[in-house]
Amino acid sequence: MATTYFTSDHEWLRVEGGIATVGITDYAQEQLGDLVFVELPEIGKKLTKGDTAVVVESVKAASDVYAPVDGEITEANGTLSSDPSLVNSAATGAGWLWKMKLADESQLAGLMDEAAYKAHIA
Repeated sequence: MATTYFTSDHEWLRVEGGIATVGITDYAQEQLGDLVFVELPEIGKKLTKGDTAVVVESVKAASDVYAPVDGEITEANGTLSSDPSLVNSAATGAGWLWKMKLADESQLAGLMDEAAYKAHIA
């Protein structure tokens, strides 16, 4: 069963079997406005928590999306290259950004659950 975590920088992670699917929250996409471009990460790239993993550009601004934990990119959502607005319409579903193999699952303990995240953005 997958478990979902959230960061204070408005990323979400859905973790299952040591692999995290990562995206930005619905709150984040609302703040950004309509996305017009997503710079996807390279497969095999190793990330340290806090590294810039993806850059998203909206009609308002460009924003970095950070690695919420250490790991290695295993997949990027190539659909976003032709349809970046998918992040706006399905931020926590089909609009995911990348998948990564976790390097240290103990880092998940420092992230928020859904209730804590909702309190964070309230």
